[in-house]
Amino acid sequence: MEKEVEYFEIGGGLGGNQDWFCDRWMYLGGCAAVTACDVSIYLKKYKGVKELYPNDENALSKEDYIAFSKVMKPYLRPRFTGIDKLEIYIDGYGKYIKDRGCDEIQLLGLSGEESLETAKRAVIEQIDGGYPIPNLTLRHKNAQMQDYVWHWYLIIGYRIEDGKMSVKVVTYGKSQWLDFEILWNTGFRKKGGLILLREKELSS
Repeated sequence: MEKEVEYFEIGGGLGGNQDWFCDRWMYLGGCAAVTACDVSIYLKKYKGVKELYPNDENALSKEDYIAFSKVMKPYLRPRFTGIDKLEIYIDGYGKYIKDRGCDEIQLLGLSGEESLETAKRAVIEQIDGGYPIPNLTLRHKNAQMQDYVWHWYLIIGYRIEDGKMSVKVVTYGKSQWLDFEILWNTGFRKKGGLILLREKELSS
């Protein structure tokens, strides 16, 4: 079984790319802001949440993306320790969503301390519902994860074969399939986790 969300390209790559930024802090530590920019574009393009991205979602460009990242920067500002807690991300991106007058989307954190099975169910539910998943990995003992250490990136798909689950992740404009059990079991006590997107129940 395999499922992916639709995803957009900019300049031949998947989503935005931190390497585009001239701002030194954003170039070095803007990964959380990149995932929030990508999610905002995604929600407008595929879910009709128009408030979250100010430009044309059907004519995406590198220049517009860089300009948009400057709008997002104050909400998820890079810092010396990085955005190393789910709560910082939820507070920052949640404020951006609120400031744009959007009351349709809710952000929930799923700690990396939760069980592998709980995390699997959350990933399947989100992807089946058509939502990409911002994910934070802090330290990791497996060398296969070295490119994702202390990094925010997006999960955009899952695959289940012979009882094993892999996830398709996107960062720096490229995608890769990773063993989800390896991704989730970092081997360290301090962990990151997932940001889950929910549509709020709005009263009529």
